[in-house]
Amino acid sequence: MNDLRRLMLIAAVCLIDISAPDCNSQTLAQSGTETVNFQQHIQPILQSHCFDCHSQDTQESELRLDRKWAMLQGGNSGEPAIQPGNAEGSYLIQLVSGIHAGKLMPPKDSGDPLSAEQISLLKAWINEGAVWPGSDGADIPPEQQLSSEQRKHWAFQQIGKPDVPTVPEGWPADWHRNPIDAFIASRLSNQNLIPSHRASPAVLMRRLWLDMLGLPPSPDAVKAFSANTSTDAWKQLVDQALASPHYGERWARYWLDLVRFAETDGFETNRERPHAWPYRDYVIRSLNNDKPYDQFLREQLAGDTMGVPEATAYLVAGPVDIVKSPDIALTLMQRQNELDDMIGTTSTAFLGLTVACARCHNHKFDPIRQTDYYGMQAIFTGIRHGNRTMPPTPARQQELSQLDSEIAQLQNKLKPFLKQGSTLRPAVTSAFNEELFEPVEAQQIRFTITATNSSQPCIDELEIFSGTKNVALASNGATATCSSSLPGYDIHQLEHINDGKFGNTHSWISNENGAGWAQIELPQPATIQRITWARDRENRFSDRLATGYHIEVAMQPGQWKTIASSEDRQPFGTKNHPPEYDFTRFTSDQAADGQSLLAQLQTAEARRQQLQATSIVYAGNFEAAQPTYRLFRGEPMAKREQVAPSAVSFLGKLPVSDQTPEQQRRAALADWITSPDNPLTARVIVNRVWQWHFGTGLVSTPSDFGKGGVSPTHPELLDWMARQLIDHNWSIKHIHRLILTSATYQQSSQPNQAGLRLDAGCRLWWRFPPRRLEAEPIRDSILSVTGLLDKRMYGPGFSAFEVELENVRHYFPKSTYSGDDFRRMIYQTKVRQEQDSVFGIFDCPDAASPVPSRSRSTTPLQALNLLNSPFILQQAEAFATQLTTDTKSSSTGSLAAGALRPDEVHTSHEDTFVEHINHAFWLCFSRSPTTEELTDSQQFIQQHGLTAFCRAILNSNEFLFIQ
Repeated sequence: MNDLRRLMLIAAVCLIDISAPDCNSQTLAQSGTETVNFQQHIQPILQSHCFDCHSQDTQESELRLDRKWAMLQGGNSGEPAIQPGNAEGSYLIQLVSGIHAGKLMPPKDSGDPLSAEQISLLKAWINEGAVWPGSDGADIPPEQQLSSEQRKHWAFQQIGKPDVPTVPEGWPADWHRNPIDAFIASRLSNQNLIPSHRASPAVLMRRLWLDMLGLPPSPDAVKAFSANTSTDAWKQLVDQALASPHYGERWARYWLDLVRFAETDGFETNRERPHAWPYRDYVIRSLNNDKPYDQFLREQLAGDTMGVPEATAYLVAGPVDIVKSPDIALTLMQRQNELDDMIGTTSTAFLGLTVACARCHNHKFDPIRQTDYYGMQAIFTGIRHGNRTMPPTPARQQELSQLDSEIAQLQNKLKPFLKQGSTLRPAVTSAFNEELFEPVEAQQIRFTITATNSSQPCIDELEIFSGTKNVALASNGATATCSSSLPGYDIHQLEHINDGKFGNTHSWISNENGAGWAQIELPQPATIQRITWARDRENRFSDRLATGYHIEVAMQPGQWKTIASSEDRQPFGTKNHPPEYDFTRFTSDQAADGQSLLAQLQTAEARRQQLQATSIVYAGNFEAAQPTYRLFRGEPMAKREQVAPSAVSFLGKLPVSDQTPEQQRRAALADWITSPDNPLTARVIVNRVWQWHFGTGLVSTPSDFGKGGVSPTHPELLDWMARQLIDHNWSIKHIHRLILTSATYQQSSQPNQAGLRLDAGCRLWWRFPPRRLEAEPIRDSILSVTGLLDKRMYGPGFSAFEVELENVRHYFPKSTYSGDDFRRMIYQTKVRQEQDSVFGIFDCPDAASPVPSRSRSTTPLQALNLLNSPFILQQAEAFATQLTTDTKSSSTGSLAAGALRPDEVHTSHEDTFVEHINHAFWLCFSRSPTTEELTDSQQFIQQHGLTAFCRAILNSNEFLFIQ
């Protein structure tokens, strides 16, 4: 019976709907039109029922209904008020129909509800597309509307295929071979300027070596090139430079400046990032291998999808404030700043666009809307600063397991040879500790802490290895128990001790002061040989560190056996030093065996360190993307409408939505940036390459190709090179070859009056513009000529500071140098907000933000550092020793002197000075001294000594400039 009544009721409703007149049709019929007219049908409804509470002056629930764009954005509900074409899904229709309990618009106490006829009109209007004539009917606010003038800006047009101009008649033959020269010649000719003559072979080779490798060439190499009369001698030399591994070391510095790379966090704590250096090596290798530039960019945005996980260190290479605030507004602002760093760097470095200017409002000059900024933020919202474990290959896993066992066995065998009082192992650290022991079978493993450096002990992860498998993981079935846990903190729970996550936010803290234990029980017995643990592997916190402990294993409850402890470690807080062995107390055969064991141990440890070097990388962590909202004036507490992931909309759309996973968002952005149809990417990088060769780009604002930047001096040349890059598989070395083999690059740097009068800044390239070298090639060149340069490549860097390990780090520049300090400066650990004692003052960036082009200041401190610093005094002495050694090693002196005739034999003290002077000039300047220079140098050495002469020549402008 109930079902029958229900069917009858439904039928009655249907009959009523069918028989009742259609209010909407009736109204339209009365108006004499077949469609809804906004001014006649809709505007009166909104004015009489809505505008009092939802217009410009009054915006209840942050909802405005007097403009179409405001309806599309919606209010604080997060939903748009209307969805054109979908009346039933429109929030406005739901409100006026009273569908949601307790929500009716207009409210009963403030006016009459809309009639069925009025609601039908609104529905029809929305279904027909919500047509709203006039300026109030724009889909976006006036301030977000893009003018046709903005869209016509040169940099936003597709890359053209310009014709190569004809070189003017009468120009030198070498200006007719390379298209670059044709573009340059065309502009010079229009200004009635002529190019400079070709530089000498020695000048060219020195220029090439300093420009491409950051080191001066050897005297023998310069002489060989100068004597080479082959027509393709220069091309061969260019190829030789591009094939050198030192090319990547030199040019990686430009990229690292551009992407604000450093190895500390910045801000007040400025903690170290000991696992940041693999990104630096990734950049060097990529350049040396001529990795296609589009692939290079894609890997840095989404390398975790391409088998290059260390490349995403780019995303988190910037500063981060690790001191969080209890004020939620400040914490949210910190997060906004982190995301802004990623957006700003990506847009300026890759695209030459200042998208970050749209954080609080639409861009003032370029067609970049605020929603574009937050659309990009929606792509980066899942990225977090931090270390990430890199999965080792199966072969590496097997080798590491074998080395673990080998090292433990060798350490045990060497214990009898330890010098009395010497300890085998270094002191514990907060970032990482390792216990190696003979393989032992265990099912229960207990870590007991007996002392700490402060309060209750903390462990971020307890890893127990059987072979290369971490059997302690809860995901592998292991369970954890403990003596106690610190109450009241979600981030400090027992479950974090074996969840596979590192850092303070995933750690266990005992509730006992200076003591406590944690235990792992395996699902079944396993043979283990290594345990790793730390207080905080992200190296942000160093308190609560276990300084006294022992580790026990058992197969049955209560049957404990100690396998490792702090007793054989050096005391906490002392400077670690290697163990010392005394073989004198043993027979010669025993001593020989011990020394052999020690050599094996050192080899195994070095190999193991090499294999583990990139197992942890500061390359960011990725989590599910969170909803992103446009923020009113950039205020994190002032959310407006939700924004879907997107790029800069006027340049194209991304195939992503709110439902797209985080990783795919980054991959889509990478594909969009590196598309050959993107008008910016190729233009931006070829301009940078030109700038890094000549000191200034064709566009002198290399990270701003928008209207706020400067137009290119040679737009056709810029497009021609961009097209060359794309058509040659995005090869940066191809662009290098084009530039280096051009007559433009090979010009002399000598000035002429006409050029200085018409183009003093040399923006038309009538000569090669000379410039002072940057800090890195200055330092590396000094080490090269003094014979102390350590050319080892890759791996962890060296520090220019003594570090005070407080919660807030304090960096004190070194004043003595040895060993690793003589590696190339690219391997110097980059510390934010600090500069080394000598070369930092040469305009080294502090890595707080991207630096597309270094300034070149001239200050008294620069001169004083190069003249009087301990580093320079040490190098001057080494240089004098090098000159003496080199000249003694040559029987005739001709090899060392360079310019001397083979039949010249020097026996007097003054003749030795001549050899020294000639050799110094060839090493530093790639030439012989003039007669006047030789005489002055001799007199100087006689008065002040050879070391003072070396100190002077290292301070000379000719040594410090590329010309």
